[in-house]
Amino acid sequence: MNTVPPTLDARFRAEAAAEGLLDVAYDVLESPVGDLFVGVSDRGLCVISYDTDAEDQAERLARGFGSRVLRSPRPIEPAKRQLHEYFEGKRRRFDLDVDLRLSRDFGRVVLEELGRVPFGEVTTYGALAARAGKPRAARAVGTIMNRNPIPIVLPCHRVVGADGALVGYAGGLDRKQQLLRLEGALLA
Repeated sequence: MNTVPPTLDARFRAEAAAEGLLDVAYDVLESPVGDLFVGVSDRGLCVISYDTDAEDQAERLARGFGSRVLRSPRPIEPAKRQLHEYFEGKRRRFDLDVDLRLSRDFGRVVLEELGRVPFGEVTTYGALAARAGKPRAARAVGTIMNRNPIPIVLPCHRVVGADGALVGYAGGLDRKQQLLRLEGALLA
């Protein structure tokens, strides 16, 4: 049971964020593809998840980024605004720093290449593997896409099978289809 008045709680969270006392600030926002758990570190956006169980997400973030993880909406505002603009069809490219420090080696290279796939276009797992320097690593790219910590902003929904089929999206194929439809990139 929470015994702290809501205004005091909100002030505490805002002050903790303003003073740089958080390893990760997060909030949950509504979107056309369902609620999204969004987190930012001092280096940038570090998570977007369709799993909005704040306790589980905060625990996972604490293991990777540090124990000072707190729901604090203010640091999330730039990401929230840009996500809303994207869903409204007013934004084609995100202008947010991303924190990929938990991604290693080939995975980081793949995610960086993924960020270069333009709005409204698709690529294949094999083509993305080749762009990342390992043309035979399409299956590994699939695994990396499934574990993408920042879907939508790092657009793994734009990656399709070699035959153009919509396959493998951690948020579910319905969401992948919805995102591609929003971008006008659905294949026939």
